[in-house]
Amino acid sequence: MIAALPMYFAPQGAAQVFWEVLREKLTPMLDMDLPQSLTWPVDYETHWLDTELLLSQTCGYPLTHSLRNKVQLLGTPIYDAPGTDGFYCCSQVIKRRSDIRRELADFRGARVAYNSADSQSGYNALRAIVAPLATKGRFFGSALKTGDHLSSIDAVLTGQADVAAVDAVTWTLANQARPELRDSLQVFTKTPRYPGLPLITSVNTSEQAVNAIRTTLVSICESEQHASILAPLCIKGFAVTSSVSYQGCMDMETSAAELGFRFL
Repeated sequence: MIAALPMYFAPQGAAQVFWEVLREKLTPMLDMDLPQSLTWPVDYETHWLDTELLLSQTCGYPLTHSLRNKVQLLGTPIYDAPGTDGFYCCSQVIKRRSDIRRELADFRGARVAYNSADSQSGYNALRAIVAPLATKGRFFGSALKTGDHLSSIDAVLTGQADVAAVDAVTWTLANQARPELRDSLQVFTKTPRYPGLPLITSVNTSEQAVNAIRTTLVSICESEQHASILAPLCIKGFAVTSSVSYQGCMDMETSAAELGFRFL
């Protein structure tokens, strides 16, 4: 079996400790060989669709598109970070502090950085709030694909881009790891909220295992005993969500398309 928590920038050691606690509690409940260590995938799509996948984390946009009906949704962590509300979060839209532009409309013709076109936080949510400002399907002058949120942050920091949307949890974790970012970058607007990064498992995972994982995640997140383990990951709870919860991701895409704005 494969387990991973690959999506957020957080200390890998802290994620491993979290998995060890979860593994210890799941072992007597499940008749399967649980992995000792987390996997850190490079090819996410292949990883998510692995038939041996017991636990991983994806993004709301792939969940509603490329992974639709191909994985099982376990639920959504509840994070403790500015810009989160229950299992919902928003994207923080950042710029350099030295940039005198104040409103999103002021960035017409600017350079935008995004992690990937299938990102809810870095692309879809930003597209939704830019769409009403676009003219003939265009707003930004150019768009830079960076590959991940941290690279988007660095692109704005170094002047390769002027603006980027970063999910609230990554922004919090990045600022904890690199306090100097606060001196150079700032959040100047936010996107509407959307469900946070979902935890998933293979379609082959049994109903018994799915229920055991959900129950155990809720138990760990509600236990004061494990608060110190969850804190480095900014996790404070777990919600059992459904595909209906993620309809908002598709609604954002649809609203932008109706305004003729399909690409950043």
